[in-house]
Amino acid sequence: MELEKFTYDNKLSKMFLFATILWGIVAMLVGLTIAFELIFPNMSDGISWLSFGRLRPLHTNGAIFAFVGNGIFLAVYYSTPRLLKTPMFSKALGCIHFWGWQLIIVLAAISFPLGFTQSKEYAELIWPIDVLVVIIWVVFGLNMMMTIVKRRTKHIYVAIWFYIATWVTVAVLYIVNNLQLPTSFLHSYPVYAGIQDALVQWWYGHNAVAFFLTTPILGMMYYFIPKAANRPVYSYKLSIIHFWALIFLYIWAGPHHLLYSSLPDWVQALGVVFSIMLIAPSWGGMINGLLTLRGAWDKVREDPVLKMFVVGVTAYGMATFEGPMLALKSVNALSHFTDWTIAHVHIGTLGWNSMLNFGMIYWLVPRLFKTKLWSVKMANTHFWIATLGMLFFAVPLYFAGFTQALMWKQFTEEGYLSYPNFLETVTQILPMYYLRAFGGTLYITGAILFVINIWKTASAGKFTRYEEDQAPAKPAPKAGEGWHRKLEGRPLQLTVVALVVILIGGLVEIIPMYLVKTNVPTIANVQPLTPLELEGRDIYIREGCYTCHSQMIRPFRSEVERYGEYTKSGEGVYDHPFLYGSKRTGPDLAREGVKTLPNYKPDSWHYSHMIDPQKLNAESIMPPYPWLAERDLDVSNLESKIDVLERLGVPYNDYLKGQDPIAHLNDQATKIAAGLRSGGIEVQDNKEIIAMIAYLQRLGTDLYNGNTQAQLNSK
Repeated sequence: MELEKFTYDNKLSKMFLFATILWGIVAMLVGLTIAFELIFPNMSDGISWLSFGRLRPLHTNGAIFAFVGNGIFLAVYYSTPRLLKTPMFSKALGCIHFWGWQLIIVLAAISFPLGFTQSKEYAELIWPIDVLVVIIWVVFGLNMMMTIVKRRTKHIYVAIWFYIATWVTVAVLYIVNNLQLPTSFLHSYPVYAGIQDALVQWWYGHNAVAFFLTTPILGMMYYFIPKAANRPVYSYKLSIIHFWALIFLYIWAGPHHLLYSSLPDWVQALGVVFSIMLIAPSWGGMINGLLTLRGAWDKVREDPVLKMFVVGVTAYGMATFEGPMLALKSVNALSHFTDWTIAHVHIGTLGWNSMLNFGMIYWLVPRLFKTKLWSVKMANTHFWIATLGMLFFAVPLYFAGFTQALMWKQFTEEGYLSYPNFLETVTQILPMYYLRAFGGTLYITGAILFVINIWKTASAGKFTRYEEDQAPAKPAPKAGEGWHRKLEGRPLQLTVVALVVILIGGLVEIIPMYLVKTNVPTIANVQPLTPLELEGRDIYIREGCYTCHSQMIRPFRSEVERYGEYTKSGEGVYDHPFLYGSKRTGPDLAREGVKTLPNYKPDSWHYSHMIDPQKLNAESIMPPYPWLAERDLDVSNLESKIDVLERLGVPYNDYLKGQDPIAHLNDQATKIAAGLRSGGIEVQDNKEIIAMIAYLQRLGTDLYNGNTQAQLNSK
């Protein structure tokens, strides 16, 4: 058979390689910074763009989309041509993809510290950047799919299946979750509200983990582990089961992030059931990866690349066993809102994602630069430091999570909360936060050794941009092939089937939430926020307060005793976006403004707490927000915000009854500021802190509306 000659261009692989290393260090530095800010709350020194709430989304997005994202594209652009025996379809599209993705990362790195955020987890980017993400994702997909179409191989290898599923699913998730109406060039509101917004967000959020942090890394695993071990994948049949079961089941599991919330029980039950079922395909993938190394364990002892792959795949197995366990309602009742979840996700990030990235780069750089790894000893040192760093990071947070859960739920013999002051539970876990910061320091120390080693390796060699290869033309289909072999030979049909498979779960869970009104019953007392409260809510979002405070009281005796009546789905019908939160570093705020509750705080307390939290309690780990008392409230976009919310179903025309929204805002602000001044606090009417106080004092009041806790409990 005549062989056709062709050339691989390694330029894009090199570009994504160095981008992966650069953004990996940046993401880790930001993460280490916020870990220390939880120990030293005044570390930001009153600088708004350095505060925890603004840096936290920068860290998560940096780790996910910058570090892991560039690593994924590195793997795709290196492995895809070699698996398909053809160059990438378009060098121009590849360059547009690279520079467009780096532009997105830079815009995120600028916008998050400046407070531009949508607040939804892993989807915080503002709408113009979202549009750019979609455009660049289409460019990437077009280049990849056209490369697959013009391949010289008949069948598509398993790694390519995972790349295809990643591209099509992330596109669906990202577009659906980010449907929004702009109020200005830098601000928008999502089209969904309250519990419906929460369901769509966690359908996206959980599956961003599934289809950005898992499926493409599995594709990476299926290519680079066999290459590094010089052995074939353990089981082709297992890879088929692994792939289709994983992408079908994963998409259903999002509701397990909303257990015991106001989400209807039938949706929660689906989330639990499919989460438990996920253990089978997840562990099938882990077993397939580890058993590929059968007979190569002597090599694993010496080779840092294989060591990192083994720890990475093992961490994947741990995380994908723990995830379904955390979806059990009895376990979730303890874990949710605690540091247990933070430990869990970092096993996945520091173990699974990062170790696979490190191992891939250690294997790849000597081949791209035609040289040997500069120091195997240093790479082994990096491996051990990274492994210890991961353990020092995660294990203390597990203990912190257990401590939080048990202290929050503890009652005395007389039936009172043992720790009614939330701060008592925070101070108890501070030693674990110190250990977390130590573990993070270890991990980034290993990453610095990694950078030195890679730099020295690249400097010692010479980059080989072009590599020649040859292969026969694509063979014709053979008679008698199995159904899956036939499907592998039809990439467009495989893509369509994958799309259908991932759509089923989302459609079943989301559509009834919008068509069946009884899923979100209305509450007559619930009214829109006033214009001042609306501006205060947007400031609350800007400052990242949602990263430390939840607004979702679960129907547990401990939470109702501590915070007030549990949260109803009808309370959030005008909340664009929802603010249920996912972590309680501070107390829940869902009933913060209810005067009849024992934990009610006056305006003066909120003012002092925002300006100098340690003045009220020296043990507080909340950072100060002095700029809120210095900045004038910007109301230039207020009318546009109200118009957009009216279009989304918030009845502002009926609520304001023709009153000018700015006049309404000024009237309310004047009353709050006058009350503060009468108590000895000198503050002007038009400062941002007035709007923040107005919002905090509104929280939870609609449900009570004159009712006491006892009256609500009796209903």
